[in-house]
Amino acid sequence: METIVQPRRRVASVIKDDSRLRDIHMFRKLSEAELLDLEINSVYKTFKKRSVIYREGCRHAGLYIVLKGIVKIYKIGGNGKQQILKFAQQGDLIGYRSLLTHELACTSAKAYDDTLVCHVPYNTMLHLFQQNWDFTHGMMKFMCKELGESNTFITDIAQKTVRERTAEMLLILKDEFGLDNYNALQIAVTREDLANMVGTVTESLIRVMSEFRNENLLDLTGRKIIFLDTKRLQAIANI
Repeated sequence: METIVQPRRRVASVIKDDSRLRDIHMFRKLSEAELLDLEINSVYKTFKKRSVIYREGCRHAGLYIVLKGIVKIYKIGGNGKQQILKFAQQGDLIGYRSLLTHELACTSAKAYDDTLVCHVPYNTMLHLFQQNWDFTHGMMKFMCKELGESNTFITDIAQKTVRERTAEMLLILKDEFGLDNYNALQIAVTREDLANMVGTVTESLIRVMSEFRNENLLDLTGRKIIFLDTKRLQAIANI
């Protein structure tokens, strides 16, 4: 059994203003005293690109909040293949499910680029849950939303073709990360990782992406994905 090594504590004052916990939407329901307690008891840690933040099967002592960067959340199947569940970004909470159920971590998390996260101890979160109903209600809504997304994903895997799932996943990434001034997706996803999100092999994903390019739906330059016809992608995704 693997145990999480607690990140080294950083004084909250050294964190830049745009990375403060009080600026995360989830914590705007907290009082000033509760925010101060949260910031004092939290631990900040930077992770280099491709560094593991926690592994499936480890024991959580708290949850993590992404303050900067992107984090890949995934599970390892019986064949050793990754199933990417989501990419977490600024303001997202990760590792909370295993914490609340007192189970071993059911996912792994890896920094997709240089990342700053905050580790909030279990007792600190429990105190907030007990003292602030508005905050607890917000957390419940957040967890229900993620559960709904998981249910949709399971349905899609069972009922949609690889072509439909690929179009849908591209649209989800577009909504979550946005496009730049050239309509390029603002996250550089490898073909292997995109295949692991869609739930297919890399070869099938590459074939579908080539079809999209030939149909003038996308322009592909290296790892850049440029959207040319979002409406037709929506029609293919059947959403």
